[in-house]
Amino acid sequence: MRNEFTAIVERDGPWYIAYCAEVPGANGQGKSRADCLANLREAIALILEHRREDSLRAIAPDAEQEQVVVG
Repeated sequence: MRNEFTAIVERDGPWYIAYCAEVPGANGQGKSRADCLANLREAIALILEHRREDSLRAIAPDAEQEQVVVG
């Protein structure tokens, strides 16, 4: 398993719009499908980075941290 997400892409007039089913709030748009998906990838990365930083701020000072790799 890798970091793979589902992009739902739709056409809206001259625009492509997309959202990610697994990451609420991650959306992208663009005049081309490629631009739309690139914007969606960036949105997913930013949301996951923000969630990680936000979660780490809430860790108790005496808690142990260990990296876990999936996939």
